[in-house]
Amino acid sequence: MIQKLTSDERTQQLAKLHRWESVAERDAIRRTFEFADFNEAFGFMTRVAIKAQEMDHHPEWFNVYNKVDITLSTHEANGVTERDIALATFIDSVTT
Repeated sequence: MIQKLTSDERTQQLAKLHRWESVAERDAIRRTFEFADFNEAFGFMTRVAIKAQEMDHHPEWFNVYNKVDITLSTHEANGVTERDIALATFIDSVTT
């Protein structure tokens, strides 16, 4: 079974990520991305979708034109796990 991160572990891992934040109302992390236009945002979402499928770990996301909001949490652990951190790390790598 996948174990969720402790509060201290989550804080340590968040410090390594770029502009991700804890979600106050639930055990999750979130980041908002802004791109030049819809095509760039959709291309980003496609890269993330391919990796998420490989990992069998899928984000919650919301897209309007050039903005993409992503929330990560592992449902079977009821909180943030190393899987979320790994996917967030990948997501950071395709936006820099």
